[in-house]
Amino acid sequence: MQHCLPDTPETLGADLRALRKTRGLTLVEMADMLGRSVGWLSQVERDISEPSITDLRDIAGKLGVSVSMLFRHAAAPAHEAGYVVRRDARRPIGSQTAGLIEELLSPDLTDDFEMVHSTFAPHSRIKNPVRRPTQEVGYVVSGQLDIEIEGVTHQINPGDSFRIRGEAFRWANPYDKPAVAIWVIAPPVY
Repeated sequence: MQHCLPDTPETLGADLRALRKTRGLTLVEMADMLGRSVGWLSQVERDISEPSITDLRDIAGKLGVSVSMLFRHAAAPAHEAGYVVRRDARRPIGSQTAGLIEELLSPDLTDDFEMVHSTFAPHSRIKNPVRRPTQEVGYVVSGQLDIEIEGVTHQINPGDSFRIRGEAFRWANPYDKPAVAIWVIAPPVY
């Protein structure tokens, strides 16, 4: 029996397909990981079948994303769907690292890139460096952020931007105010 998820975005299938492909997984590999048939997964990715909440938890876990990332907080009016993301309709994404709130600014994950709004709490930091097979550009809107890229730390101030091309990086906000940054990541990782 399928469960109706009224707050599932119309693009859930497309987002799942994009996330699967970004991780280099075929339909067969992903279906095997989930213990489901290729036909079932194909129908989910084409928005023909709705996965249960249990299925979504399993899929999110295998793709390394939060379940909440797969949901939209507020439905977009039909004429804005796929084009406009309102402030109160952003989907939370990311690793849920303490001190970091990430929200998807892109309408979905079907483009060659994703745009993310990141808020870094005062005195927060990521402990271990991250290395992703991506190209990323960040722009600090407010506050200050320290970005360490390949062992070199850069203080990024409002109006400054930075680029990461597959290098190991980590961030820190050792300052007394939150830092807000806009990141563009290609290909999408969330």
